[in-house]
Amino acid sequence: MNKQDKVYIAGHRGLVGSALVRCLEGNGFDNLLLRTHAELDLTSQAAVTHFFQQEKPDYVILAAAKVGGIYANNTYPAEFIYQNLMMECNVIHAAYQNSVKSLLLLGSSCIYPKFANQPMREDALLSGILEPSNEPYVVS
Repeated sequence: MNKQDKVYIAGHRGLVGSALVRCLEGNGFDNLLLRTHAELDLTSQAAVTHFFQQEKPDYVILAAAKVGGIYANNTYPAEFIYQNLMMECNVIHAAYQNSVKSLLLLGSSCIYPKFANQPMREDALLSGILEPSNEPYVVS
């Protein structure tokens, strides 16, 4: 990745996304593409397609997600899985259609089994029963 490349960071205001922005900016990257949810609804295929066609990012980091706590996960499981899958599908497809050089999709630590051995190893990913209150969020 060159410092002149266009890097789109979806979810740039979240915990991980904002850290990535600070890191990239601190390393001289000044061509970051950043859009708030109000500016770009990632669940809208038309909006995402238009954004990618207009901006032509070279690299994409997908750190955006609908997140919540245990209560929200249990109360609105369909909304979590739907919105997160739509964001991911739309961004991944638009990246493919626009020949993005590389796409990084971040996953949550919730994707590890409820009773994973500690410290967790990467090969424990999806190897056992998930925390039920996180399943829709994790699966998406």
